[in-house]
Amino acid sequence: MQKAVRPATSVTGRSELGNALRVCRTAFIGVGIMSSVINLLYLTGSFFMLEVYDRVLPSRSIPTLIGLLILASGLYLVQGILDLLRSRILVRIGSTLDELLSRRVYDTIVRLPLLIGNRGEGLQPLRDLDSLRSFLSGMGPGALFDLPWLPLYLAICFAFHPLIGITALCGAVVLAILTVLTEYMTHEPLKRLSLLATRRQELILSARRNAEVLTAMGMTGRLGARWAESNDAYLLRNQRASDIVGGFGAISKVLRMLLQSVVLAVGAWLVINQQATAGIIIAGSILSARALAPVDLAIAHWKGFVAARQSWNRLNKLLAMLPEDAPVTLLEAPKEKLAVESLTVVPPGDQKPVVLDVSFAAEAGDALGVIGPSGSGKSSLVRALVGVWRPAKGAVRLDGAMLDQWATEELGKYVGYLPQDVELFAGSIAQNISRFENNADSSLIIAAARQAGVHDLITDMQDGYDTQVGEQGSVLSAGQAQRIALARALYRDPFMVVLDEPNSNLDSEGDEALTRAIGAVRARGGIVVVVAHRPVGIAAVNLLLVLKGGRAQAFGPKDAVLGQVLQRVAPPTVRVVADTPRAAQ
Repeated sequence: MQKAVRPATSVTGRSELGNALRVCRTAFIGVGIMSSVINLLYLTGSFFMLEVYDRVLPSRSIPTLIGLLILASGLYLVQGILDLLRSRILVRIGSTLDELLSRRVYDTIVRLPLLIGNRGEGLQPLRDLDSLRSFLSGMGPGALFDLPWLPLYLAICFAFHPLIGITALCGAVVLAILTVLTEYMTHEPLKRLSLLATRRQELILSARRNAEVLTAMGMTGRLGARWAESNDAYLLRNQRASDIVGGFGAISKVLRMLLQSVVLAVGAWLVINQQATAGIIIAGSILSARALAPVDLAIAHWKGFVAARQSWNRLNKLLAMLPEDAPVTLLEAPKEKLAVESLTVVPPGDQKPVVLDVSFAAEAGDALGVIGPSGSGKSSLVRALVGVWRPAKGAVRLDGAMLDQWATEELGKYVGYLPQDVELFAGSIAQNISRFENNADSSLIIAAARQAGVHDLITDMQDGYDTQVGEQGSVLSAGQAQRIALARALYRDPFMVVLDEPNSNLDSEGDEALTRAIGAVRARGGIVVVVAHRPVGIAAVNLLLVLKGGRAQAFGPKDAVLGQVLQRVAPPTVRVVADTPRAAQ
């Protein structure tokens, strides 16, 4: 037997995000080295001014001035080139992180509703990845790389004179306190802001999906008011968070400029008292301002840093909750039996079971009809049969093997599924029928369409199989979309075909095509499971399962089960009793 090919899973104990960044470690080392050289080159301005005031002006030497200017220009040029390279490398680190994780993030977005239901996560994982990439591509990481060099600048300030060093150190302490306060005061507001942003987007997406209902029933204004209320809350919270970050940023900028002037004043006092040269006044001022610039920049970008940190934590938690599937042994294609053993199903994110202890079996060539009142668990049952919902208890087996013994992509080859709510994907009809298979065989696509009785309908269209269905199949009618989705379910003759309300949008011609398709699957030795409310839906089945309240009420040959059901619902016998003559008055 062969092994399914899957991406390797790290066993180092690091998170997936940590491993992704580890791939970029060489680039980070390069950025660190560049930052070291850049920060050394930042000393150019200070020492240039020091030399001009202490050497050029006293000596009045023009050649010395020109030489210093050429040297400083060359150093500034190198600094600019390195700064540009560092910025571009950080952008590419962000892009690499996105490339390494985008497929996994897509996978979690698809799988998450199957695990926790529609709990409002939506596209948050994708936004989190975008947030991380944007932060890595911005100026924030540069400030973090520059921060460790602050002690060097302070040490040089102390070398100029202890008073200049103490002044710069006091400024650094004040800005460090501002950084801590920024973190403390923005943590909760920014966390709440993220939740409000998600809520606001959910409301607008829900309105977009239900535009027809809102317009037809005059609900647009009322739902718009709800969205406006959510948007106002988001804007208010965003304003408060921005005010906090902006306020501390303004304070830090003013303090940095004030510190520069204070250092100038201290330097002037030292010159007056003949404790320092004139060049130290300017050099110390420039150097102290440069020492505190990374702190100022870090505070200005603190909002982005906090957002990136929150995104990092959310993504780490999500990827850990939905790890990559482990490699599994490829099994033989199922061809004999479907068995359901004491199956209990609980919807994702819920606690209450909707299918309770259901058992049945079907052999190759059988067609099973599932009937019952609304809310009896029919759709929940078929979701477990095709493996999109995991059983809370019991098992679904194909040829004796539980569904989770197959890799998801492999199991999909043997399963055809037509959900109750049909939705096609943007692309051509041929692509939708072939399940967007690369280099799909046209003969197989046409065979599936013929089996679903939709070939003539497709060829009557102007572009035939190349007709673009539009987003969510908007170009097609509900009946056309359902019949094309049926062809998709029948593509490549899967062993088990599960149809949930397959005739809900079909006309009489479509009903006949459905009956023929079910018969064809049975004839080739497949198994069909059909959920139906209308009798025509079970015309071609030979087995019947009746559900009520999530429990199996009857299972067996169709005629026998229908006899039991009709007997249970038959009206009580009415006896006709002759009127007795009234007693004589």
